[in-house]
Amino acid sequence: MDDAPLLLDISRLLWRRWTGRQPTGIDRVCLAYLEHFGHRAQAVVHHRRFRGILGWAASSNLFSLLEDPPKNFRSSLVQTILRQLRPTRRRGRNRLYLNLGHTGLDTDGFRRWVSEAGVRPIYFVHDLIPLTHPEFCRAGEAERHRNRMRTVLSTGSGVIGNSQATIDDLHHFAVAEALPFPPAIPAWLGSTRMVHPPTLANEPERATFVVLGTIEARKNHLMLLNIWSRLIKRSGTQAPRLLVIGQRGWEAEQVFTKLDSQMFRGHVIELNCCRDDELHMHLASARALLFPSSAEGYGLPLIEALGLGVPAIASDLPVFREIGQGVPLLLESRDEAAWEAAILDFAQPTSAAREEQLRRLKSFHPPTWTDHFEAVEQWLSAIHSVPTAPRLIR
Repeated sequence: MDDAPLLLDISRLLWRRWTGRQPTGIDRVCLAYLEHFGHRAQAVVHHRRFRGILGWAASSNLFSLLEDPPKNFRSSLVQTILRQLRPTRRRGRNRLYLNLGHTGLDTDGFRRWVSEAGVRPIYFVHDLIPLTHPEFCRAGEAERHRNRMRTVLSTGSGVIGNSQATIDDLHHFAVAEALPFPPAIPAWLGSTRMVHPPTLANEPERATFVVLGTIEARKNHLMLLNIWSRLIKRSGTQAPRLLVIGQRGWEAEQVFTKLDSQMFRGHVIELNCCRDDELHMHLASARALLFPSSAEGYGLPLIEALGLGVPAIASDLPVFREIGQGVPLLLESRDEAAWEAAILDFAQPTSAAREEQLRRLKSFHPPTWTDHFEAVEQWLSAIHSVPTAPRLIR
């Protein structure tokens, strides 16, 4: 059968599961869309040896395997799925094709496939950081992302952005590149609902702060470690504690060196892997979430902390002003003195600024996936009713 109303690209999820990578924010978006649309979609897979649309049965089997991956994921995939990954002549028949992870967008083969398959691409754009802040990215990533965004603008029937800030960045890029701007919608990401632990029996003796996310240059961990080195020198065992939760990433060798040094032992704790229940407990017992990023497309840690009722000190970025709903304390990301003063203030048992933020938190409304998909579904219905053929860069 070849009649699903939607086509869903699961290439990113497939290779991430295959390599055993921990889910990132982008992966969580891909999984949310799989859960929501999987029952009425056929799978699309892009690989250097295969590019095409799977049938209903193969799609259903693959979706189930990705949603609830067994420990022996690789062997299960080989035994039940890979034999079905054969090139076919299935046609898109002008159906909407959802590409949620920027998968393959910088390759000529992808653009040819869009044209030949007859699909109408809807792209989810997570950020334009490699273009707006190339200094924080791997070598060559800026050019690859430029090609991705050119594909989005030149072949897309529509764009979903995780925030208005991301949509604005994409529009600025379209103007600079003299490219058309397809219909677009900002749709805030839902977050995992965190239930505040009933008791905090394990509340740390010292004031504790949490920084959450992949350890990479743009997350600005280095500034926090510089601050903590001074706090430790001044206060010793009375200095606040910092929990660094996240996998080690790239372009952050200075941070890794400092994290491995003796001076931070007992003061800065690095947790590369953390279960959801452990994360909830760490956040709930923290004086604040620290989010000093130099650039972000969204900011799930901010949403999760505020949704749990935990104060946050974050960079004064457009997206944080947007999704923070006026609640967090926002500081210039490079103002180290201001960050140090705020941390010392929030570490006190009675902090007027922290208490004021706790009052603001009562009006915070965490975005939900229900809200997200209600907006996206309505928008997709309008897009689907307009029979516009996709464009192609040659």
